[in-house]
This record gives sequence, C-alpha cells and structure tokens, in this order.
Amino acid sequence: MRYDVLGTLRVVDGPTQSFISARKVETVLAVLLIRADHVVTMDQLMAEIWSERPPARAAAGLHVYISQLRKFLHGPDRDVHRVVTHSPGYLLRLGGDQLDCDIFLDLVSQGRSCVREGRPEDACDRFEQALGLWRGPVLGDLRSGPIINGFVTWLAEARIECLETLIDLRLDQGEHRELVGRLYALTAENPLHEAFYRQLMLALYRSNRQADALGVYRMARATLNDELGVEPCRDLRELQRAILFGDQQLDLAARR
Repeated sequence: MRYDVLGTLRVVDGPTQSFISARKVETVLAVLLIRADHVVTMDQLMAEIWSERPPARAAAGLHVYISQLRKFLHGPDRDVHRVVTHSPGYLLRLGGDQLDCDIFLDLVSQGRSCVREGRPEDACDRFEQALGLWRGPVLGDLRSGPIINGFVTWLAEARIECLETLIDLRLDQGEHRELVGRLYALTAENPLHEAFYRQLMLALYRSNRQADALGVYRMARATLNDELGVEPCRDLRELQRAILFGDQQLDLAARR
C-alpha cells in the first residue's frame, strides 16, 4: 500500500485509490504520516485540528477521528493495527507501506549522486521521475498547524531545488529552446523565485531572443519591486549586463 501526499492525500492499494472526505480525519492521517513510526501527542494532534482554540470535548472528538481513521485504513488485506495508541498519543506504523514523498526524495538523492559522478543524462532521468510523482500542491489545499505547514513548506522547497538542478543540467545539454515554455510557466507559478528568471533569460538568449531575454529581466524587476520593494539579485543584474554586451561566456560552447 502507498500513501500519496504529493497532491491531494490519498491511499493507493493496488488498483484502488481511496480519499478521506472528512477534513479533520484527513488532518489526523496527514500528521500521523508526516511523523510515521513516531508518537504524535494528543496535544499536537489537537493543535493541528483546532489550532489554539480546541473545543471543550476536543479529546473525545479526537478519539472519534482516530476510530474513523482506523476503519478507513482497515481492509481485507490490510493490518487493522496500523494506527496504534501509544502514550501520550498515537503512532502510525508504516511497516512495508510506502510514502510517495520518500520515493521522491530517494530519486532526488540518486540524481545528485549521478551529477557528482558525471552522468548528467542519468541525473536528468532521476529528477524527471521524481517530479513526475507530483500531482499538485503537497496535501492539496490541506493547511493546518505547524506540523503540516512545516512539512508542506519543506517539500515544496525540495521540489523547487529539484527543478532548478534539472533545468541547469538541461541547459548545459543544449536544450534551451525546449525549456523556454516550461520556464515561462515556472516564472508565472513562482513569481518571486529569481532562479527561474535567470534560467529563462539564459534560455532565450541562447535561442537568439535577446530582446525577449531583456524583457524577462524587466518583468522580474517590476515584480520584485511591486511585491517586495527590492531590486533583482546580483546574479540577475550581472546576467542582464552580460546579455546587453553579448558576453560570449553565456554561449553554450564557452561552457564546454
């Protein structure tokens, strides 16, 4: 069985996909998965469900959600004891089950190893496989207390880092024309992430689109000024100057 958190939370058991419709039960499962094989206290679970204002009978309500979760996870070929009571709270036993985020992180690690070993094509393959596991934002639109929010932020950053590394490798392999569309989409999805603007400017410049590359710089500068009141980072400013002067160091041949 596999638990998928790289998108809306779901449980995949062979050909069957199961989703939890009850928001609070979904929150409990998400927290237990994030801390799989470790005890999550009742106070931590209640904070994730109700933030700082738990109702008077919060403990009783939590017991109900745990019971509903156990029923959800139970099946003819499933261990009924996946979620166990363990003072001072509860624990989800992962056992032989999988988490898609663990698979993602393992593939990213393999990709980094390939980079260090000088195997860029294999690295790209691993990174693409890792990114292919994502179906949407981590845990969909489920946002709650510090455990879930911290986990979501951490994995989102890991995905961004994976994308950056993959695109740098693809640029080094001369795939600048193929990357332009993807990078336009990434800058739209991540308007404050300067690395994607840098990569898009470089891809456009190498595609003989100098004016478009400089237009991306202006777009990045306007966005950063409007949203944060800051100028682009030094890397972006230096790249803009290099493009203006047609610096040959930007050409792909100069990197080989």
